[in-house]
This record gives sequence, structure tokens and C-alpha cells, in this order.
Amino acid sequence: MSKVKTTFFCQNCGTSYSKWQGQCYSCKEWNTIAEEIIQKEEKAAWKSSEKETSKATKPLRIKEIDSSQEIRLNTTDNELNRVLGGGLVPGSLTLLGGEPGIGKSTLLLQISLKLPYKTLYVSGEESMKQIKMRAERILPNSENCYILTETKTQNIFRQIAEMQPEIVIIDSIQTLHTDYIESSAGSISQIRECTTELIKFAKETNTPVILIGHITKDGTIAGPKILEHMVDTVLQFEGDRNHVYRILRSLKNRFGSTAELGIYEMLGSGLREVENPSEILISHKEEELSGTAIACTLEGMRPLMIEIQALVSSAVYGTPQRSTTGYNAKRLNMILAVLEKRAGFRLGTKDVFLNVTGGISVDDTAIDLAVVAAILSSNEDIAIEEGFCFAGEVGLSGEIRPVNRIDQRIQEAEKLGFTTILVSKHNKIAVKNTKIKVILVSKIEGVVSELFG
Repeated sequence: MSKVKTTFFCQNCGTSYSKWQGQCYSCKEWNTIAEEIIQKEEKAAWKSSEKETSKATKPLRIKEIDSSQEIRLNTTDNELNRVLGGGLVPGSLTLLGGEPGIGKSTLLLQISLKLPYKTLYVSGEESMKQIKMRAERILPNSENCYILTETKTQNIFRQIAEMQPEIVIIDSIQTLHTDYIESSAGSISQIRECTTELIKFAKETNTPVILIGHITKDGTIAGPKILEHMVDTVLQFEGDRNHVYRILRSLKNRFGSTAELGIYEMLGSGLREVENPSEILISHKEEELSGTAIACTLEGMRPLMIEIQALVSSAVYGTPQRSTTGYNAKRLNMILAVLEKRAGFRLGTKDVFLNVTGGISVDDTAIDLAVVAAILSSNEDIAIEEGFCFAGEVGLSGEIRPVNRIDQRIQEAEKLGFTTILVSKHNKIAVKNTKIKVILVSKIEGVVSELFG
């Protein structure tokens, strides 16, 4: 019988301690250290160790390494392909996190049903009948999707060896457990050991593995932080459960950009890809309203037209309120100070509320000009003419600074039917013969005169 040892792990970062203590020295969190029982024995690989020794890797000169681009597997989902950087890389491990009920299982089940490759969907949370009920709403007759309800990794690898799938999906990593660790499923040591076994399997067989991960109340993926370091790609599925739109972001990607964005609409038949996000991010109104402006922003390589809403009113309770949704509150305070100092608008005694429609958060500084336009429109109670949009950064001296990839922004605005776009005078514009009118401004005073005369 192998020696059984008790070890204390931090449930937040995974640091181990020989005895219990109140605070973790690594992540500085309190009351996160819990006792776990681990079994000290030689851990077997997902296959026999004899095969492992025969396939031992040898060092190569860097010029001898094959640098040909890896062939990616098409997931048949354009939004997911974009976020992954072109598709699934063989042998990669992808971790998908998100709040409960946001649609993680639905997204991966939908993809596994549509994939042209033999796919094994392993669920430790639902029965086969529950999965079948969801599959009937999405795509009931799939020839390549196999469902397995199992939580022990040894049994999962036994089924994998029999059917030889081309893609493996695990729902979720927190439900798995291995015989080589005696602690309960979902503990730090179990998550780490199960992930290690899956990584070994993925790299040796060149099979892509997708994991679903639970998140904590802070919004981070549950388990040790080392889990995110071990996998190749970390995806975050965001959105409000009360709204139909979902956003897929890449937090880490060893094979592509982390700036890309995927947008879905939750329907009764599954998740629908939103090919033109500008349509859902711009509200449709029957009459012109003050306090709204359209900004042209970029998410990765994708240009988006988003609506900025502002409300400026007299402060009733003494101290003016500054509230933002989807926009940096500190940057709003900076823009209000610029309008007060450089443009002469008295906003210090007024409440200012700012909202980016569609429930998304935007970090692009190119929407500053639209924020200024929306605030001034609400303050003057004058609606901005229909067909106007904005792309420019506001500096501390009141100047309108140039933004990157302005040509792509102009073309997107023209494609969506906008008639006029305000940009910085210092931008170098290469596109010619466009139907949209491009107005060049250098200071906030010029913006005010163009919009309100």
C-alpha cells in the first residue's frame, strides 16, 4: 500500500503548504487553504510507459525543426474560428469558461453536432437523455457525434482508445477525477492531475481537446491559476442571462490573436452566429433623440458600429454623479474635464450617465469623439443628425488625435449606410471615391461647430 499524505492547497492559486494557515502567501487571499489527501505513487500515463520511452524526444537544431504551418480543423462556426485564429489546432487544449447558464454546454454541443469529424462529447454533469433533449432542438440527426457520460479519466481514455475520436470535448474539467489522486473531484490536485493527463493525451495523439471550466464568484476560472497556464487557449463566454446576445472572447491564445471577438444570439434552437454585429449594437428609433452618437470601433480585425448614449441632467443631491456602463469611468471624468477647461461647457454641477448599448465593454480610445458628441447633444438637448458617425481620440488639450486603421472604419461606416463621418485632421486617409462624406476636425471647438452650428 502506497503512503498516503495530507497536504494543504490554496483553492485560489494552487500553492501547497505543509500545514494550515489563514492567509496564502502567494495570492494574499484569506481562508482559501483546504486540506486534501493525495497518494504518493508513480503516476501512470494515459497509455503504457513502454510506448512512452520508445517515443522519447531528442533535441534538434532550431533550423532542423519543421516550421510549416499547422493544418487547422474547421469547426464550421465562423465566430469560433475567428476567435481561435482560424480553427482548432491538432493537439491543442482549449479551455472555455463562463457563468452558469450562459450557454457554454449549448455552444460546444452545437459545434460537436455539426462537426464533420468524429467527436466524443464527454459529460460529467448531464445524463445522455438530457443531452439528447438539447440535441433535438439543435440538430437531432448527427452521424459523427458520440456522447459519453463519465467522470473517471481512466474509463474515458479506455473509450477513447476504442473509438479513436478526432476531437474530444469535456464538460466539465471540475467533474473529472483520476484514480491516482485520492482527493475529491473538483479539488486543486484533481483538476491539475486530470488536466495533465489530458494534455499528455492531446500532445501524443495530436487530438484537439476542448474543456469547459466553471468560474468563481469573482468571474475567474475555478481551480488553480496554473490551469490557465497549462492549456493553449483560454476562451471566455460572456453576456447577461437576461439578454439574448453572447460574446466570446479570447483571453489567451498561443496560436492566434487575443483581440478577436465572436458574437452569438441565444435562440430556442441554439446559438446563432451574428455576422453583422453593428445591426444589434445600434438601436432602431422612430424619431431623433438627443444624447445618442454612433462610434466606429475595432475588435481585433472586425470593425463595429456601436451606439453611445449619454444623459446630462442637473445634480439634485449636491454631489454630481458620474456613472458608466461599458466604458471606463476614469476616462469619462477626463473627457468631462477637457470639455470644462478647453471648450467652456459647465458640466461640473451636472450628473452625467453614459451607456454603451448592446451590453458590451469597449476599450478602444477611438470612441472618445462619439462620447463627446453624445454628452454635448444631451447637454444642449439637440439631436445629432441621422447618418453621422465618429472615430477619434480626444487629448488632454482638447485636440482630436488620429486613430489606427481609419480606412477600414470609413469603409464599414459607408457599407452600413452612414452619410458623414468625423475623424481627426491628422489621420492619413488612403481610401478614395467614397460616397460617405469625411469631415476633418482638429479640436473640440470644430466638432461643436460642425454638429450644432
